[in-house]
Amino acid sequence: MTRDLRKYARQTNVRLLAGALLLLFVVGDGLIFVIYGKNAAVMGLLCLFAGMLPVGLILLVLALLEWVTKKAGRE
Repeated sequence: MTRDLRKYARQTNVRLLAGALLLLFVVGDGLIFVIYGKNAAVMGLLCLFAGMLPVGLILLVLALLEWVTKKAGRE
């Protein structure tokens, strides 16, 4: 039985990222809601999404570059 360690590492990284984002959005914004109220929590969500936008764009560009290099390598 062989193990694909790259697949395992990728799966672990995705799970860690998902957990971190879940903690950030649920716990972080939940604390804002409890301490400051609904309006502040909505503003906190807007700020979190605005802060994640550049990260998402960078990941999208990197995924696009990976796809292009894989296509170019097959020819």
